[in-house]
Amino acid sequence: MRFSVVLPNSVHVAALTQPWECGLAGSDIAHVARTAEKLGFARVFIPEHFVTPTSQVELSGNHYFDATTAQAYIAGATSTISIGSMVTILPLHNPVIAAKSIATLDWLSGGRAQVTVGVGWLEEEYDAIGVPFRRRGRLTDEYLAAMFEMWHSDTPAYNGEFVRFRDIAFGPKPIHKPHPPIWMGGDAEAVLRRAARFGDGWAPWQTRPEDFPAKLDYLKSQPGYDGRPFALFFSLASLNIGLAHEINDDPHSQFGQNAQQVIDNCNMLAGLGVTDTWVNPPPVADFSAYLDHLHWVAEEVMPKAD
Repeated sequence: MRFSVVLPNSVHVAALTQPWECGLAGSDIAHVARTAEKLGFARVFIPEHFVTPTSQVELSGNHYFDATTAQAYIAGATSTISIGSMVTILPLHNPVIAAKSIATLDWLSGGRAQVTVGVGWLEEEYDAIGVPFRRRGRLTDEYLAAMFEMWHSDTPAYNGEFVRFRDIAFGPKPIHKPHPPIWMGGDAEAVLRRAARFGDGWAPWQTRPEDFPAKLDYLKSQPGYDGRPFALFFSLASLNIGLAHEINDDPHSQFGQNAQQVIDNCNMLAGLGVTDTWVNPPPVADFSAYLDHLHWVAEEVMPKAD
């Protein structure tokens, strides 16, 4: 099992964000990334939204970064840890610019970029940016195909419904070959089909863990899957966070915070195909206690999890 960290104060979600996070500066977030790197975590993650409808602010907050910009900042503060997004809402980005931004991040960081692609769920966010919400799936598929063409080809050309280019040069290419790891975030069958065609991993949020084997079998039966190694990320937070970002009341969904409970849940998930996880912190008093939590995970959980 590989362990990741969702960086604090990168999202203000009622069920996850703790009061002390709101006082953290960029330098504090960079310190977390360096600490995670030193402790042996595989990856840090940064969420993304551009705007939040006022009707959703109470639960989902209004504090999010542009993922690629924040990833670049964290890459400059670290040396070896993978810098991921969770998620990049790809249809809200121009695909040519996204391909350039991600390739630049990967090149400058020495091949450490990772992107989790999502289509988003807030129609008002699409309206604010001027992108058709009902076409977000088709946009995502075409954008990924066009981006792969730019990353892979020495003479990139693409003629699609939404993206067209020819007679262009594109460089630098990403260092990570054939491209930075692309995971697909979401739970719908369309996400699984997209992951089979384009992905190196899948990051569900609301799929029940016991359904993972069947979902992975479906994914691997779809066109485009060629037997390549495939990651499955599932956060321990997803065991007790509901659809609307609220905490579930079901006591069976509470994973606990003693080391053996966390290890048992990590091993349970590993047995169902999960390769990557995040052990979200319990309520803690302050930033110092949060850093202690990272040390606790690294020292008490990571060495004993499958």
